[in-house]
Amino acid sequence: MAVLEILQYPDPRLRIKAESVTQIDDDIRKKVEDMYETMYVNQGVGLAATQVNIHLQIFTMDISDTRDKPLCVINPEILTKSGMQYDYHGCLSVGAGLGISDKLERAAKLRLRGMDLDGKIFEWDLDELAAICVQHEVDHLNGILFIDHLSRLKLDRIRKKIDKAQRRV
Repeated sequence: MAVLEILQYPDPRLRIKAESVTQIDDDIRKKVEDMYETMYVNQGVGLAATQVNIHLQIFTMDISDTRDKPLCVINPEILTKSGMQYDYHGCLSVGAGLGISDKLERAAKLRLRGMDLDGKIFEWDLDELAAICVQHEVDHLNGILFIDHLSRLKLDRIRKKIDKAQRRV
């Protein structure tokens, strides 16, 4: 396994819409293993392939307290959404290590369809943190960052914080 470089905002590659996976082979399995390794090393709860410059419809996540329940979703599709929850979002691609986060409104429950690494189609009903994570990662696969959901004022504050940190480097 390898730890992959996580693209950082404002890298334009984060805006590339990911393509569907048409075949699951050893190359895809290796990419997923590397994504898990990268997600765990960076203490993330989710990682979209787009974040590591792989522009395929794949994301990994592990929201377990023990960090031992990895999930991989290929070609995810959110079928339904219901209710609303308002909670903090952070992102490994937005100001990594700077503690940047903000509250966003997201669906409280959703139904997800995807494919596992064996090529089997599944559907899951998710809520709470799992629903937030899935919506966040699916956004990434569509070239959308959590900061795109923020007001201009909040976005400007985040940009200034990132710019200031980059000047110190």
